[in-house]
Amino acid sequence: MKIKILLVFLICAMACAFNRPAAPRLHTIQTGSAQALKAFLQYSPDRLPFICAHRGGPRKGFPENCIATFENTLAHNPAMLEIDPRYTKDGHIVLMHDATLDRTTNGQGKVADHTLAALRKLRLKDTEGHLTGYTIPTLDEALEWAKGKTVLVIDAKDVPVEVRAQKILEHNAQANAIVIAYSLNDIKKCYQLSPDIMMEVMTGKMEQVKQLDESGVPWENIIGFVSHELPRDSAIFHEVHQRGAMCILGSSRNYDRQFTSGQIDAAALEKGYLNLIGHGADVIEADLGVESGAALKPLQTAPSSKARFFRY
Repeated sequence: MKIKILLVFLICAMACAFNRPAAPRLHTIQTGSAQALKAFLQYSPDRLPFICAHRGGPRKGFPENCIATFENTLAHNPAMLEIDPRYTKDGHIVLMHDATLDRTTNGQGKVADHTLAALRKLRLKDTEGHLTGYTIPTLDEALEWAKGKTVLVIDAKDVPVEVRAQKILEHNAQANAIVIAYSLNDIKKCYQLSPDIMMEVMTGKMEQVKQLDESGVPWENIIGFVSHELPRDSAIFHEVHQRGAMCILGSSRNYDRQFTSGQIDAAALEKGYLNLIGHGADVIEADLGVESGAALKPLQTAPSSKARFFRY
């Protein structure tokens, strides 16, 4: 009798295993060390343009700043992922763009007024406001998840640059994360904490570029964010490239606005994204993490020294 019960149990377990959906195959960015990440983000004439998915690439069914969303983006194309950290009431750091919970969760009030345990009970909403089964992740969880998969670009919100950098060091994630530093003081502070940490820095004006030249922070630690719009003077791309750094250009305030209206013209988007690359951008920070990646795929067949970092 016991043998029969065991056999029935094994058959049921095998049936469940066969019926379980397979985990999506992820397209990854392989940077196994801090030096490899620096090499990956160093400009080269044979560049291989790619995307940074804004807030991880949210869309219908997939909330912003959510690990399931990150995996959905990587299931379509390799990408860096821009994320937003905020403090909880009890000092933990969770991923959440807004200071409040109303827009993106079924909770209310400020993130900072709730403990992590309370926030764990909430569910995230997708871009259409529909409730999902996903919960709010912590920065710790995201840093561990990213290893061997991608590079996280950690914005500021209410978390100081040195705290974000220290989190990277705690998780030994120097190969898989960079911090956004908004001021010259923060740039110097981060570099003094560890020369192994990469930073995304504002480089839309020549004045900012010259300040970096004089800062004592090497350009190998920098990837430049030019603007959310095409700059008036495209020579800024050349200036940053001459110093060995890549340039990021945002598309959330121009081409990606189709996303909010629900009207996505794939051909027009592809033309728009390629226009940004043509002006000198190496990385597009896009709300449309899937569509922007698809638009750049034709470029990724060209021979490039950067190809060794990508797994498709």
